[in-house]
Amino acid sequence: MSVTAHAIVYENYGNPTQVIKSHSYKIDLNNLKPEEVVLQTLASPINPSDIVQIAGIYPSRPPISVDSLPEAKTPIAVTGNEGLFKIIAKGSDVSEFQIGDWVIPSSVNFGTWCTHRIHLKNEILKIPNDIPMNQAATLAVNPPSAYLMLNDIVKLQPGDWFVQNGANSQVGRLAIQMAKNMGVHSINIVRKKENFDDLVKDLTSIGATKVISQEDVGTEFFTEFLKGKNVKLGLDCVGGAASLAVAKVLSEYGKLVVYGSMTGQPLPLTVDLFLFKNITVQGFWLSKRLKNEAELKVSSTNAVVKLIKDGTLKESNVNETILKISELTDAKFLDTFVTAITNSNSGKQLIKFE
Repeated sequence: MSVTAHAIVYENYGNPTQVIKSHSYKIDLNNLKPEEVVLQTLASPINPSDIVQIAGIYPSRPPISVDSLPEAKTPIAVTGNEGLFKIIAKGSDVSEFQIGDWVIPSSVNFGTWCTHRIHLKNEILKIPNDIPMNQAATLAVNPPSAYLMLNDIVKLQPGDWFVQNGANSQVGRLAIQMAKNMGVHSINIVRKKENFDDLVKDLTSIGATKVISQEDVGTEFFTEFLKGKNVKLGLDCVGGAASLAVAKVLSEYGKLVVYGSMTGQPLPLTVDLFLFKNITVQGFWLSKRLKNEAELKVSSTNAVVKLIKDGTLKESNVNETILKISELTDAKFLDTFVTAITNSNSGKQLIKFE
C-alpha cells in the first residue's frame, strides 16, 4: 500500500513565490525502517521565518540535498517549520506512538509544507488531539516564544508590568493573554492607524492593560501614567524607533529582549538609558534556544497546551485554505502556497488538508 505525497521545495534561494516548486513522490506504507513513522499533514501555517528561509536570509535553514525527499532528481530543500500531523503508519520499533496520534515537529527545519512525510520517531512530539486544530498547528513557534520570554528571562511577579511593541502580532497577542493569567500587567505599543480605536478595544478584550500608540509614548499624560509602575521587561520585534519607545518605558534595571526586527533597522538606544536607568539588552531566538536546551521544547509545549485547555489562550484569526489530498495535483498544490505567501502580509495563512 502506498500514498502519493506532495511537498513544496526549492533548489535555490530567492523570491519565495518564484523559486518554490511542487515535488510529488510515493511512500510505501508497508516498507518502513523500524524507527520510522509516516505522517499525514493536517495543517501547515505560513510563518515569516519560512519565507525568509526560502529567501536565504534566515540563519537557520534546511539543507539543500538530493536526499531531502524520495525521487528527487536534483538537490532540494523542503519548506516549512511548523505544522500538525497525524501518524498513519509506523515501523516495528515504534511503540511510543499509535496510529492516529497527533504530533508536531520536535525541532526546526522539519519540512512541513507537504501532504505526507517520513520521519524518525525522535523527530516528533505527541500532543493531545482534544485542542482546536488551528491552535495545535501553530503550537511550535509563537506560543513557546511568548511563554519563554515571559517566564524564563525576568522573574515577573503578580502586579509587575511588561511592555512590548508589535502587540497585535501573533506573539504579542499571546503574551498579553499569558501575562494576564500570571497577574502581570501589559503596556502594548502599536502603530497609530485608522482603526486604532478598534485595535485598542480588541487587545483590551484579550487582556491588555494599556494600549498606546508609539507617538504617544513620550507625552506628559503617559509619563504620568507610568509613575509607580515597575516595568521589568520589554519585548521588541520591530527595531528602529519602536525599539527606543519600548526601552524608554522600562523602569530602572529593566531588560529589553529583542526577538525580531520587522523594520530591519538598528536599535537607536541612547546612552542615558544605560547610564541612568541601567537597562540591559538581550536577544531571544527560539531555534537556538531549543537546540541548546532540548528539554525546553517539551516543557514549554506542555505549558502552552495547558493554557489552551484551560481557556487562557483564545484562537487567533487565521485565513484558512482547505485542500482535499485526494484531488491534488502538483500545479494546484504549488498555486495554493504561492497565493498564501502572497497574502501573508494581510494576516496569518493556514493550509488545511482533508
